[in-house]
Parts: sequence; C-alpha cells; structure tokens
Amino acid sequence: MGMSTRLSIGDFSRMTFLSVKTLRHYHEVGLLAPAEIDAHSGYRYYTPGQVGSAQLIRRLRDLDLPLPQVREVLAAPSATERDAVIAEHLDRMTRQLEQTQATVESLRRLLVGGGSSLEVTVIDEPSVFALVARAVVGGDEAPAWWVQTFTDLHSRLRSLGVSRTGPDGTLFPTEFFTEGAAELTCYLPVPEGTPGSELVDGERLATTVHDGPFVDLDTAYGALGTAVVERAIASDGPVRERYLPRGDEADLLDHRTVVCWPVDPV
Repeated sequence: MGMSTRLSIGDFSRMTFLSVKTLRHYHEVGLLAPAEIDAHSGYRYYTPGQVGSAQLIRRLRDLDLPLPQVREVLAAPSATERDAVIAEHLDRMTRQLEQTQATVESLRRLLVGGGSSLEVTVIDEPSVFALVARAVVGGDEAPAWWVQTFTDLHSRLRSLGVSRTGPDGTLFPTEFFTEGAAELTCYLPVPEGTPGSELVDGERLATTVHDGPFVDLDTAYGALGTAVVERAIASDGPVRERYLPRGDEADLLDHRTVVCWPVDPV
C-alpha cells in the first residue's frame, strides 16, 4: 500500500463521522479492521476504499442494527441477501414504532381520564365442553402464543366439522400476573361428545366488556378488580377472558374482550 493512500485514524474519523474510540471498538470486535497497523507504534491506518464500509456501518448502527446483523450485511455475498437482513430489521423497527405510538396514545387517554365507566355485571358462567390447549407461558410471549393456539384450535374445529357453542376463552391463573409466567388454558366451546373435548368448569364471575385497543386492556382489569374488591365479593381462581368477534370470526384480533373476575358464590 503506498503512503499516499494511507489514512491516519484521525483523517479516517473525519471522513466517516466515526470517533477514534468507536473505530478502535469496531476493530476489537472484528467489524472494521484497519488496513495496516504499524508494528512499532501500533498506529492504525485505513484506506479510502474503507470509507464506504465505515459509512454503511454508521448508518446501520444509527438504525440500532445489532453488531451480529451488521456483520451479516458486510459479509453478504449478494445485494439480495444484504437487503434481506436490513429489511427484516426495518420491519422490526416499524413494529416497535407502532407499539410505541399505541402506548403513547394509551398514556394520553390515561392522563386525560374521565372516560365512560365500565359496566360490571355478575353472572353464573356455566360449565362447557371445549377443545382445550394448555402451556406454561410468560407474559412477553403470551400474545404470539395466544394467536397461534387459537389458530390451531379453530383449525381443529373445522376438521371436526362441528360448530362452536360459545365464544373462545382463556384462563389466566394469578401466578401469570404475580410471577410473570403460568400455565394458560385456551378453550373453544363445542357440543358435548365432540372428539377430543373436555369439560371446562363454570363459576360465578363479575364481568365487564373491553371494547378498545389491547394496550388499554389493563384499564378494564383495574376497573373490574376495583369493583369486585369494593363489593367484598372477590374469590380465588383464574381470571377468565372471553372474546366476542366484531365481524369476520377468522380475524382473531378483531374482538371485544369480556374480562371475568371470580367472585364468591351466592
């Protein structure tokens, strides 16, 4: 390499907007190695041909692309594979942004307050025969598990050629909230005698209907729990959710949620 094409780390830093500390870190983690290291002084030198890679790395890191994925982009054998890694990350960022926006809107509603109060009704939920699926699930993985589980239960229902006899439901033990994970039970009511069905016990429940974004579901829990405690009728047992489809029953997420809190029997 000729001396005229050798760039000091300071010049390279000015050309790439990457600090000397960052360039040294990228060297240490094997992301961007200097073209030459002086054996006596230890000085790092770069070439003009590395400027483009350094600028690409900076942009990818500005997008919070993790270092392993940055390496994938730099090592990709084709533009198609490189773009696929970037596109996957951008999709993930878009989902995170949507979640953030939903949380911000929910926070505004919470701060404004004064919304319509939820009606609480006490009912005797009957026992039902149902197709059932259970698994120990943590809070973070619960939404994805819930969608996949009901997708599978609805597929089983279609294959059996029977009609459900009530809305889908899920049982959430107290440990799911207090410990962050527990065995959840999803069930789909079906006629008695349906192959593979089992009995899901009924109980006396205080209920309210949440008709809004999922991010606001905790407000329904809070209102219902408050009403139950104030009436001194709370009972042990899992909280139950039932899902009332708004339109196309195939769209699992388009529903109103009936939140059901166990209460003492009469």
